[in-house]
Amino acid sequence: MALAYGTEEWEKAYQELLKERQATQSKPYIMGTPEWVAQYEELVKNDQAYKEAAKDWEGSVVIKILAKPEIGLESDLYLFMDLWHGDCRSMRIVPPEVGEAGDYVITGEYDRWKSVIAGELDPVKGMMQGKLKLKGDLPTIVRAVKAASRLVELSASTQPRFPDELSPEETEELRKLLQEAREKLGV
Repeated sequence: MALAYGTEEWEKAYQELLKERQATQSKPYIMGTPEWVAQYEELVKNDQAYKEAAKDWEGSVVIKILAKPEIGLESDLYLFMDLWHGDCRSMRIVPPEVGEAGDYVITGEYDRWKSVIAGELDPVKGMMQGKLKLKGDLPTIVRAVKAASRLVELSASTQPRFPDELSPEETEELRKLLQEAREKLGV
């Protein structure tokens, strides 16, 4: 049975998985893995341009990547960003029920998110065009367009490896990692 999100045990298990992954993986990290999320979190936490652009922002933002089993994503993946007045308090891959409870949940197919991170799709335009679906107040997101753009720029600067570009062996490794995370952490 998976640990309960929000408990010390869950956070400790997440940090242990992250530490293990950071010790065994090298950059560029694979998008959606704990080590990639930690790299992205660190960039956002230390970025002055984001802090200024998001100084009035309040609320969590969840990136929901829909499952695509053929590339190792057997179930939907939720990246929870706890953002508050220019600070990034944390970023974690979280269980579905936690992700769905975020203030703003932006849902899209894997290929759409890959386009966003590659800088080919503006997420605000993507939401307005229906390429990404938003649960939350669109006008609020639109008012924070500079902060959203900076988040995208920072995600792109991680220059991740994308799951659909992995070898079959790497895809199987990703599948095992996510299965382990699902069993331990409920993500």
